[in-house]
Amino acid sequence: MYDLEFDQAHKTFAEMERLHPADPLGPVSNAAAYLFSELDHLQILQSEFFLDDHNFKTHHKLTPDASARRAFDREIERATELSRNALARSPRDENALFATTMVLGLRADYDALIDKRYLASLRDMKAGRLSAEKLLSIDPNYYDAYLAVGVENYMLSLKPAPARWLLQLGGAETDRKRGIDNLRLTAEKGHYLRPYACLLLAVAALRDKDSKRAKAILTYLTRKFPHNRLYREELDRLQL
Repeated sequence: MYDLEFDQAHKTFAEMERLHPADPLGPVSNAAAYLFSELDHLQILQSEFFLDDHNFKTHHKLTPDASARRAFDREIERATELSRNALARSPRDENALFATTMVLGLRADYDALIDKRYLASLRDMKAGRLSAEKLLSIDPNYYDAYLAVGVENYMLSLKPAPARWLLQLGGAETDRKRGIDNLRLTAEKGHYLRPYACLLLAVAALRDKDSKRAKAILTYLTRKFPHNRLYREELDRLQL
């Protein structure tokens, strides 16, 4: 999936679902492939989108492929059901808690980036962070879970001070340093989400005008995923 080979990713995740029908990580991973294929199709994955705050302020909804949207919703619903069943049996089921965190994060991304439903996105982002913190209270070494904590804190720290104050009143977290620190934990020690955390750190470096750091991260990603044209394009742009 990180090489933008979405058809192959769907086949891999479908096989995982077939072999492990009770595991929510199969459908939630497939949902991630549907989301990111749409983000690629809609050209939302380029760094300019994340560097220009105006792109997040428009209320113009994008139009994704209808069949992909149905498939995304189907996989999200399946992962939610399987996670709920697993947690009913064992509230400390780490696999189910991580899948729940993933579901909430993917829904938050879809709401914000495609549907432009920002309040819904904020609710899911906060719920995802709480789910991740519950998982981390059980296993502090579940490094993929730190990404949900990092995303909420870093992304909301970019808001103006009055907006941050209101968000904090609603229970959201807006600590930039905590956000970056948690993203680094996933980037350094994560498994499934390590490349995604690296990409977010590259975007953060670009926002901070730290091109040297951004180049180092994008060079790593380009070598790790040579078929991903976006990493190469971003790196080439920094070389100009």
